Amino acid sequence: MTKLQNFTWAVEDIFKDTFLNYMNSWRRNMTEAANKLQAEVAAENFDYVILYLMVMIGMFSFIIVAILVSTVKSKRREHSNDPYHQYIVEDWGEKYKNQVLNPEDLKCVIHENLGARDKTSPESP
Repeated sequence: MTKLQNFTWAVEDIFKDTFLNYMNSWRRNMTEAANKLQAEVAAENFDYVILYLMVMIGMFSFIIVAILVSTVKSKRREHSNDPYHQYIVEDWGEKYKNQVLNPEDLKCVIHENLGARDKTSPESP
């Protein structure tokens, strides 16, 4: 088991050295302006920026998921016996169009409230 741990550490060290040498070779080819910019970036602390972005993305994701869940839940047909849903499902225009034979036969009817016309009647408050 000790040999396996030593082998793992050796592979890890080889990989780390290779990776660091590769990344450091890029820095050797940098210009003076790039070195100055790299120093400014290294001096700034981006921990709170990353935290802020994570919070904003999390809130946005929560809102989107809430909208999707509410939309999917409202589209379910679990209340199919509800009269409101039956009204939506059936085509009432087609249903009543067949009952009216002549559209000119439809007449306007006005109902008058006689109690409201005469304010002195004993029935009115």
